[in-house]
Amino acid sequence: MAQSASDPLPMKTILLISRCPPYPAHLGDRLIIWHLARELHKRGFTIDLLALHDRAEDPQHIERYRAFFRHIQLIPEPPRSNLGYLRRLLWPGARFASSPESSFCPALWQAIADHLSRNEVDLVHCFGSVTVYEFLPLFAHLPNLIVPYESHSLFLRSAAQQGDLRATVMLPLVRRFERFMFTPFDRTIVISDVDAALLRDLQPALRVEVIPNGIDLAQFRPSASHRDRNTLIFVGNFAYAPNQDAARLLTAQVLPAVREKLPEARLQLVGANPPDWMRALANEHIEVTGRVADVAPYLSGAAVFVCPLRIGAGLKNKVLEALAVGTPVAATQLSVDGIAVVHEESAWIAPVDQLAEAVIRLLGDEALGAKLSQKGRQLIEAGYTWARTADAYERLYSEICAPT
Repeated sequence: MAQSASDPLPMKTILLISRCPPYPAHLGDRLIIWHLARELHKRGFTIDLLALHDRAEDPQHIERYRAFFRHIQLIPEPPRSNLGYLRRLLWPGARFASSPESSFCPALWQAIADHLSRNEVDLVHCFGSVTVYEFLPLFAHLPNLIVPYESHSLFLRSAAQQGDLRATVMLPLVRRFERFMFTPFDRTIVISDVDAALLRDLQPALRVEVIPNGIDLAQFRPSASHRDRNTLIFVGNFAYAPNQDAARLLTAQVLPAVREKLPEARLQLVGANPPDWMRALANEHIEVTGRVADVAPYLSGAAVFVCPLRIGAGLKNKVLEALAVGTPVAATQLSVDGIAVVHEESAWIAPVDQLAEAVIRLLGDEALGAKLSQKGRQLIEAGYTWARTADAYERLYSEICAPT
C-alpha cells in the first residue's frame, strides 16, 4: 500500500548540502541549519552534512554541532569568477554542472559524488542558492529540495529603490539566475511569503513553499526585570549593509525627533561588527555595544524595539526575537515582511518618516505598549517555534518521499 503524504514519515537519512556550517548560530543564515538539524536529530533523523565555509575558524567549531550529524565535512569556499556567472547566463547547457571541473567548487562536487557512492541517502536537502544549486545532476534521481533562504532579487530590488547603483545593475542578472536555478528541484523553500511571491512571478512553474524561521522560546522569553522606559533598541550584525543603513536612520532621524519631545530618550545599537563611524556616534544618548553574549537581556530591558529597515529580503530574526521577549515593536513594513503581525495589535507598522511619531506614542501610552507586548509574544508562541518549523519540514519530506 502506498504511503500518503499525511502518513508519518519513516526515519530517513538526509544529506544536507549547505552553503555554510551551522555555527555560530547568531549569524542569520546559520541559525536555520543549527535549529533544524537539532530538531530533526531529536526526532530520530540521520543527517550527513557537506558544507562550504568561508571563515578560518569554522573547522574549529565542528564539535559544537557534531552531535546533530552522523557525518560532517567542511570544504573551503573558493572564489567564483564573473566569467563563470556569465557563462551560465549565456549558455543553458552550462547552468548545471556536468563534472567537477565545470562547477564553481570541484571539491564539493567530488565530496557529494563520493558520499552518494558510499552511503544510502533517502533525501537531499540543499541550503543556499548559487553556491549549491548546480550540483543537482548528482542527486536528481533522489527526492530533493532547496532552501535559498530568501530571494536575492528581492534584496537587490529594495537596495535599488534606495539608489544603490550596483544593485540596479545586478538586479536583472540575478533575476535571470532565479528564473532557472530552482525549477528542477522537487521543492523550493523560502522563509517569507513576499520572497515566494517574487520567485513565482519570475518562474510560475516553480514549486515553492514558505516555511518561516522559529524562535527558541526558552532563550527569548518575557522577563520580570524592569524595562527602562527611555530606552530604544535595535539589534543586528553591523557588518551587514542594511543594518548599517538602519543605524544611520535611527541616529540621524529617529532618535533626534524623539528627543525633541522626550529628551531622556536613549538608543542602544546592539550587535557585532560596528564600523568605526558607528562607534564614533557613542555618547550619553547612544550606546554602541559591539557583540554581546546574549541579546535577550538587552531586548527585555528596552521600552521599544525600533526597526527602520529599508533594504532586505526574507524574514527578520531580530523582529521575531523582540516579539518573543515582549518588547513592543515599531517597524517599517519591510522589517515585518513574512511575520503575521497586525498593525496596532502585535506591532506598530509605519514608514521611516513616521517611526519617531510611533515611538513617542508607544513611550507615552503604557496600555498600548502592554497590548503590543502581550500580543507579540502570543504570535510567536502560536506560529514561530523551531518545533513548528521542523514539523513543516517533516511533512514536506514525507510528501516528497511518498511513493507515486
